[in-house]
Parts: sequence; C-alpha cells; structure tokens
Amino acid sequence: MNADILTTLERIADALERLAPPAAAPLDLSVADCFVFAPPAGLTPVPRVNRVPVTLLKGIDRARDILLENTRRFSQGLPANNALLWGARGMGKSSLVKAAQHTVNCEGDGTRPPLKLIEIHREDIDSLPELMSALRAAPFPILLFCDDLSFDHDDTSYKSLKAALDGGVEGRPDNVLFYATSNRRHLLPRDMMENERSTAINPGEAVEEKVSLSDRFGLWLGFHKCSQDEYLAMVDGYLEAAGIKAEPDSVRAEALEWSTTRGSRSGRVAFQFVQDLAGRLGRRIDIA
Repeated sequence: MNADILTTLERIADALERLAPPAAAPLDLSVADCFVFAPPAGLTPVPRVNRVPVTLLKGIDRARDILLENTRRFSQGLPANNALLWGARGMGKSSLVKAAQHTVNCEGDGTRPPLKLIEIHREDIDSLPELMSALRAAPFPILLFCDDLSFDHDDTSYKSLKAALDGGVEGRPDNVLFYATSNRRHLLPRDMMENERSTAINPGEAVEEKVSLSDRFGLWLGFHKCSQDEYLAMVDGYLEAAGIKAEPDSVRAEALEWSTTRGSRSGRVAFQFVQDLAGRLGRRIDIA
C-alpha cells in the first residue's frame, strides 16, 4: 500500500513538473547594446537602432547637455537621476535618449562595460518591477526607456511605475536608470486631474498620489516648439548629413511650405521634408 501511494505521488510530481512553465533563461546583455523588452522576462536584441547623431538634434541644446551629462555619470557608476523628457511632439525627445546612449558608449575608453538600452512599451509597464529585479545582477549599466508614456482614466499601471522608480524595500538597482518621454508633464490628462479635484473632499490630496508620479523623476527636461530659424537649421543639418546639395533659396521656400501645410515646425517635420526631397532627387538617406 505504501509503495502504491509513493508511486502515485511520484507520478503526480512528474505531471506537475511537466505542467510548470520552464525556468526563465538568464538575461544575456552581451549580445547587443540595445534591446526591446518582451514580457514576461525576455529581451529581443536590436541589431540596428533607429537613431540620428546627437549633433543633428538642433534647438534643444540645454536639454541635450543636461541629459548627456546625467547619462555619462550613470555610465561611470556615479549618482544619476531618472529623467522625464516632456513637451512638444517631434522635437527629438526619444531621439535624444537613443543618441545619448550611443554618444556615451562612443566616448568610453573600454575600461568600463558599455551602457545598455532596453525599450519597454507603455502596455508592459506592469512588468517593470520584475524586469528591474531581473537586471539587478547584470554586469552592465542599463537605461530603461519608455517612449510616449502617459496614463488614461482608470489606468492603475502607474502604480507599477512608482514602485519600480522607488525600488521598494530593496531600492532601485544601482545599475538601472529609467528615462521616459511624454507629451504631458505630469503623465496624466488635465481633465482627469481637474475632475478628481472637483469631486474630492480634499482636492489637494485627491490627485497627490497621481501627480507625485512625476516627482520620481529627478530630471524634468522640457521641449518646446522651435522657431522658424531653428526649423531651417534642422533641415540644413539633415541635408548636409545626407550629402544632398540643393539651391538654398529653393530649399528654404519648399521647407517653409512643407511646415505650413502640416501646421507645425519640429525636427520630425524637418526630417520628413528632407526624406521627401531626397526621394524626388533619387537619393538615399543613411545618417544613423
């Protein structure tokens, strides 16, 4: 009888082992410098990163210098802050993050491990604390990057981000820093904040928890719409980098018309114009 029970228990144990998910493989960050997070615990290497040289990012000199210095300190093992890049669309927020990582690695002398960049999508923020925990023992400094981060009504995933940035009892891993871009300074829609103020017994406390999310970022870097001269300088920079020569007055007139039809002047609009011009001239663009 005892032997039968033992045999049955062994069969049950074997069946449970087969049903259990396989143990997650350790994260190998040595195969690339950039990755995309693939929940629940995977990283997809990015062999060719979509980026532009930091020298082509015009009109954002102050934000560029601050973020580069913060990133340098972090890569050298010195104290650095999580950063929130917020403001006007198309002004180079995400481009600056990718350019900063690449610039810092190019400046390295090979005595320190390279800085890794991991992009996490907005819908995967709930998995951020687990990812940070998995990266704690990695032998590299790591930038976690979330592009276009914001939260809508009844969205509670911001709590996962707060927990990850605070680090809980263990604290944020020394080798992990978080950069995010957003069109909103406080990451929440204005009407959501105003509604909570108007219906709360204590309006100040009603939104304090949500607004305090942005306080977890030590750096707030604002990006504002560019002037006409800055826009034209962006166009000239992209043309020069692409090796495209064209009559200046004609390019200026076409570039201004292009921005007028789109109702916006930004680095993104400038690059889109240069792409169109290069296509009409039968030229390829490779400025990464």
